[in-house]
Amino acid sequence: MRRIHSPLRCLYTPNARSIASIASVARLPLSTSISTRCIAQRRTLSSSLAESDSSSPSQKWSHPPSTATVTDEEIADLTNKPQYALNLADLVKHGRPPLPEEALFTSANFTLSLLPIRLAHRIQALRNLPFIVVSNPNISKIYNNYLHSLSTLLPWKHRTISNIDAEIRFTSVLAELVATHQDTIPILAKGFLECRRYISPAEVTRFLDTHLRTRIGTRLIAEQHIALHYSSIPHFDPGASPTPCPEHPSYIGVIDTALSPAAIVDSCAGFVADICELKYGVRPRWIIDGEPLTTFAFVPMHLEYIVTELLKNAFRATVENTYTRGSYNDDYESREPIVITIAPEPPDVGPPRLTLNPPAENMGAFRGDAIKPLDDNAPGVTIRIRDRGGGIAPEVLPHIWSYSFTTFSDDDMDDMMSMSSGGGGGSAGGQDALGVISAASGGGSSIAGLGYGLPLSRAYAEYFGGGIAVQSLYGWGTDVYLRLKGVGNIR
Repeated sequence: MRRIHSPLRCLYTPNARSIASIASVARLPLSTSISTRCIAQRRTLSSSLAESDSSSPSQKWSHPPSTATVTDEEIADLTNKPQYALNLADLVKHGRPPLPEEALFTSANFTLSLLPIRLAHRIQALRNLPFIVVSNPNISKIYNNYLHSLSTLLPWKHRTISNIDAEIRFTSVLAELVATHQDTIPILAKGFLECRRYISPAEVTRFLDTHLRTRIGTRLIAEQHIALHYSSIPHFDPGASPTPCPEHPSYIGVIDTALSPAAIVDSCAGFVADICELKYGVRPRWIIDGEPLTTFAFVPMHLEYIVTELLKNAFRATVENTYTRGSYNDDYESREPIVITIAPEPPDVGPPRLTLNPPAENMGAFRGDAIKPLDDNAPGVTIRIRDRGGGIAPEVLPHIWSYSFTTFSDDDMDDMMSMSSGGGGGSAGGQDALGVISAASGGGSSIAGLGYGLPLSRAYAEYFGGGIAVQSLYGWGTDVYLRLKGVGNIR
């Protein structure tokens, strides 16, 4: 087991002078009163701490142990550089697949210019947490994961990727980075849950809001280049690509330029309805209205996560509110369905913001006309999810955007931690059965019931200029408005 530094070592590293000072206090005559000795020890220790703070740079905050070879100077140099504000246009500017070698190298170097800075900023943010929090095994694991990932990228920092062999090796590094950080969110959730006595909920929310938003961009940058790698001419391998390029040629990397929100909503609603039927024995109905034929450019993985979380809340509220009004199966088919409305924004009539190069050549599903032109597309979409689930209690509503907010008791939290660690069992008190079952069926780590679903969904929506708004009519139902901004006009 890895040894964790004690909190005292974080605050105070004795030097020769401080040791001598404490030793001199220890040699006070026995006749000296206990209170006098305590005062003397306190003053001497305070003086020693002051000297230690102003002494040589070698006496520093003691980081969790790590095998990564990254110096503090390298991290400081990177954190002094601002993080680039990523947008969707940045991810499609390298052209339509299949990419030629030159465009692939440009994508690799663009990725390399961004990732080390983003990783260094996250490392520094973790170091700014209280030491007792970073000493938690789960949070320490995330800290070391970031150090490891940065150490694998630093050898590339001053290089320019200009040949196929270098691009292949760099893409392998990116693939390892993505795999390393696969479970960051559930691990952080467990860590902060275990440290909830040592850090305030407001601090947790502030940290996670910044950290997870940055993680969205970091992961997207890496996954985009990996997808472009497999859809490029030198490495054309649709079977290995993380996106279904051959079946859906509208993809540029991980971005679908003709994404149908209605199709995503219907798929996610079916998944959540299956879980409801498994847990409650009933299957809520849903209706998609508005303009279901709308398409726009967005990241399907992000939309799937957001919609699934919002529908879980709506379906669960509908079922449980029906239960309070009568039997589950008491004329259930006559109950109001969940209504999802798709509303595209008016077309942007301005000039195109970006002009894409045509495909290098036709290859398989990648044809010159395969990717839909975006100059006529609506720049964004609003999705409204309306339920008759009784609304949100007034005392709960102000806290719904807090990562640390949950209605669980400490005993329920312990049960959740046991379950998420593989202890099995049902959801704590039945509080978030949908989340628990959906996580189990997906084979992933569960953060169900920990209050992460709604604020994390908002982080995904806001990352590219969208947002989520909630209107609750307590005792009746809830309307949730999800606004998504696409790439806009592109040619």
